Amino acid sequence: MNNKSAVVPKKILIPFILVTSLFALWGFANAVTDPMVQAFKKVLELSNSQAAWVQMAFYGGYFCMALPAAMFMRNYSYKVGILIGLTLYATGALLFYPAAQSESFMFFCIGLYILTFGLAFLETAANPYILAMGAKETATQRLNLAQAFNPVGLIAGLFVAQQFVLENLQSDDIENFSALDETSKITIKTADLLVIRNPYVILGLVLIAIFILFVISKMPQSKDEGDMPSICETFATLAKNNKYVLGVIAQILYVGAQIMCWTYIYQYAEAIGINSITASSYQMVAFVLFIVGRAVGTYMLRFMSSGKLLMLFSILAFICTACTIFIQGTIGLYSLVAISFFMSLMFPTIYGIALGDLTEEQSKIGSAGLVMAIVGGALMPKLQGMIIDAGGNGVADIKILGVAEVNFSFILPLICFVFIGWYGLCVYKRYEVKNNVL
Repeated sequence: MNNKSAVVPKKILIPFILVTSLFALWGFANAVTDPMVQAFKKVLELSNSQAAWVQMAFYGGYFCMALPAAMFMRNYSYKVGILIGLTLYATGALLFYPAAQSESFMFFCIGLYILTFGLAFLETAANPYILAMGAKETATQRLNLAQAFNPVGLIAGLFVAQQFVLENLQSDDIENFSALDETSKITIKTADLLVIRNPYVILGLVLIAIFILFVISKMPQSKDEGDMPSICETFATLAKNNKYVLGVIAQILYVGAQIMCWTYIYQYAEAIGINSITASSYQMVAFVLFIVGRAVGTYMLRFMSSGKLLMLFSILAFICTACTIFIQGTIGLYSLVAISFFMSLMFPTIYGIALGDLTEEQSKIGSAGLVMAIVGGALMPKLQGMIIDAGGNGVADIKILGVAEVNFSFILPLICFVFIGWYGLCVYKRYEVKNNVL
């Protein structure tokens, strides 16, 4: 590939860095939330599928708000969209304070739901904004570079969850929490919900400071922000764009696969006798591999086309997932951790491919569809939780195809990687080979 243009023009380097910081912010929210599924399950004595409502609320908020966010930004700048996103993000985080006081699981879920309204605004604005900050031929590289800071937030979020939540949960220290008398359980439950609350409340205060930073900063305007074609015309154009439509489907499956592989690493570890705190260390390794994979993938995009590289990483993710299913014990857990290396490239690459041929105005609406695709992270973990609950509330109550139910449940991400690999192949053959992009 011949990339003569700078990935990030020097004149907008500071705004690029500022917008890129948002990628770490929503990575932090993702990482803090994943361990909460296991935490709520233990503290509130929920089944795996009930605890998955955490992910339903978290990723469902993306689905509900992405399109309204894009519609809003048809009339206002990306900067205004980012400010609204930070406001909603902070509001949802601060709602954890009254949620902990009420000790209501649904109140916590509502807080997460509103929090992700903010994340939907941020992602709908930041991703196409980054793509527009420079030459079109370097857009996918630029987005991969910005997305490289997402796993930095992931690691920070997991560290907070590990050191300040999981380490301090009293219910996790008791082997048979459900057997305690009601008075003891209520006391422990109250203390543990306060532990869960604290990181979110502190996050809300930090977000207020970042909001002020954006208010006082000058951000470049998008070139085509004055053009306003009919919304119906834009939808019709997108619906006819096969690369975009298939990209949305691929993104739904990718996000579902990512959240399943990260959320249920705790249940997979539980099945082989590893506690939540130790399991979080494995998740930390997965996040480190995610960062390394993102860096390697971004570098490889200089020499290999997006579709071809996406196909290659999907094949390798498929192999690791198959090992996760059929190799039980620590080797299977290592395979589950290794998937993160190959998933790292997928989100920004699918995003860049799907929006690559669109105009600025089409990208605003098209971006909403790709952010709405994050709903895969709400639906598919819920389905995986139902598979794990097939034999009861444990994680290895029955065997399916000769493996524990938690192992078998990873058939879902396996299927996802098949489609993503096929999408990469189609993009490579139908578009990139024709344009001599190899």
